[in-house]
Amino acid sequence: MQADEDMRKRAEAALKKTAEYGEDFDLDEYGLASEEAEQTADLEELSEEDQRTLLNVGFTPSEDNRAGSFIMLNNAVTHSSLRDKDVVELMSLRDAMKTHEWVKDYSWKLVKPDTDKYTAMSYLQDANGYFIRAPAGKKSKMPVQTCLLIGSKDVSQTVHNIVIVEEGAELDVITGCSTKHGIEKGLHLGISEMYVKKGATLNFTMIHNWGEEIGVRPRTVVHVEEGGSYISNYITLKPVKSVQAYPTVLLEGKGAFTRLNTIAVAHPGSELDLGSRVIFNAEDTKAELISRTITTGGKAIARGEMIGNANNAKGHLECHGLVLGGGMQRAIPILEANVEDIELSHEAAVGRIAREQIEYLMARGLAEEDAVGMIVRGFLDVGIQGIPDELKADIDATIAKIGENAI
Repeated sequence: MQADEDMRKRAEAALKKTAEYGEDFDLDEYGLASEEAEQTADLEELSEEDQRTLLNVGFTPSEDNRAGSFIMLNNAVTHSSLRDKDVVELMSLRDAMKTHEWVKDYSWKLVKPDTDKYTAMSYLQDANGYFIRAPAGKKSKMPVQTCLLIGSKDVSQTVHNIVIVEEGAELDVITGCSTKHGIEKGLHLGISEMYVKKGATLNFTMIHNWGEEIGVRPRTVVHVEEGGSYISNYITLKPVKSVQAYPTVLLEGKGAFTRLNTIAVAHPGSELDLGSRVIFNAEDTKAELISRTITTGGKAIARGEMIGNANNAKGHLECHGLVLGGGMQRAIPILEANVEDIELSHEAAVGRIAREQIEYLMARGLAEEDAVGMIVRGFLDVGIQGIPDELKADIDATIAKIGENAI
């Protein structure tokens, strides 16, 4: 109890603590999002507009080819369903705390409540979210899908998620974050703590599709044990006010591996401060950080950091940015070696599309905007799997528009 009280005091003291990166948001400008909302049993009974919102972040309302589904509207859980209880466990974090006493041993252990004002706010509000667990040796053939929605104006949504993939298990998660139609201003504070046990694999895809005046502050830490793998895909292609994310992966067991892919577009008025950090704390660990960012008038900052604390670790960091129609690109690679037997490398490049590339494709019969669109599509392709057809169509439409505006 004393430890909890000390933690609360530290969080209260951090409510005015500005984050190290990104625009500073005044928490007092936002009301607390409601914890009450109508439950939705059948997602196909949602309005066509709401279903389209879900589809545009990779969430399938029909729940076809999904192991489970979870929706949080504002701060209320409105839907939670599970098709195969033998291979995965899915429920709200608060329910998980009641069901399993041991869940508290995973809560607020990777992300510290006093990291900044956003983590402090989430801790003090006892933020709810999703709890996903893949039992030891279980391998789900279908992904779990989750969606975090802001449905009210001028509110802050606080979320706390915990994902545990136990020894030898495999789990795919597709999570989408968005706003309901007509909601422009708001603040999303998302805490995610993920544990990948020995020999386990977690594939985690996150799609953001926010309103134009939304501030987004996710705080994520992933703990990977011996022989474990964590693959992350992050996609944000639509206008948003500000996103600042710097997830950290701790490679704590021999032979652990991670790959983090980021594809993002900064539209006019948007500020994207995105990056990934990997800390090699065990031998024979490997990591790949791949970033593809485009600015069409906004501000894009791509950070990447690798800290090597163990021998025979290998890591590669790749940050590529395109400037189309103005805006700003900044790439900030950081490599730190604290042992002798280590291999870390980086490749960073920012600039515009080479005119000769466009002319080469035009010489083969493509219109200029189609040529630019093809180059952009290839630039953003980092091999993300499992995206629904509806989302692919939305991504293609966004890329086509970028091509039109870049000429």
